[in-house]
Amino acid sequence: MSTTEIAFFIGLFGSVHCVGMCGPLAFSIPSFHARWWRVILDKVIYNIGRLLSYTLLGFLIGLLGRQLWLLGLQQGVSIISGLLIMGAGFSRILKIRFSLNRRLQALLQPMNKLITCALQHQAGHLIVGILNGFLPCGFVYVALVGAVNTGTPAASAAYMFWFGAGTFPLMLAATISTGFVGPVLRHRINKGIPYLMVCLGIWFTMRGLALDIPYLSPAKQDSGVTVCQ
Repeated sequence: MSTTEIAFFIGLFGSVHCVGMCGPLAFSIPSFHARWWRVILDKVIYNIGRLLSYTLLGFLIGLLGRQLWLLGLQQGVSIISGLLIMGAGFSRILKIRFSLNRRLQALLQPMNKLITCALQHQAGHLIVGILNGFLPCGFVYVALVGAVNTGTPAASAAYMFWFGAGTFPLMLAATISTGFVGPVLRHRINKGIPYLMVCLGIWFTMRGLALDIPYLSPAKQDSGVTVCQ
């Protein structure tokens, strides 16, 4: 399985989390069209905005990743990334909570003001979707950790694009039909997400160890920058 396919499935399974976190914002954006297809088009445009933001974030994190790869640190980056993702997954499985509420609120405040301003001035679904894509989100951070391991800005942007594409179907369905995913189903799927994170962390760690196991832990590349396939 390629890294872009993994990114897509991370987004697909994690989109239940997205509905719970970003759904209320998506539902609050008014659509001023009477025809049903125009309403659906508005919601598609909103989700395209999120996709653009994720792709840009991927490109920016890819610039950092490229420098790390040029320094020959790709294995270390992959191992550290895997350990961080596993740690995040286990913390949710074991229900270990960190007191980051104040810091998180401080991070959210400027973006919340921008989104509120955009809604008040009817900036449109695209602008609100773009701003939504920059909101602090733990699952987006997990995807970015994966993107930094791709080696080039273009590959990193592609990784985040496909992550966003994975979140697209459920988010679109949720924004069109409120309550598309009920709280019971959302709770059950959310309980499985930490285990997905642990598996993803193990995969990144194994890749960094370069144990010469096909697909799971390829041998170390001799060249400088290589795009993961």
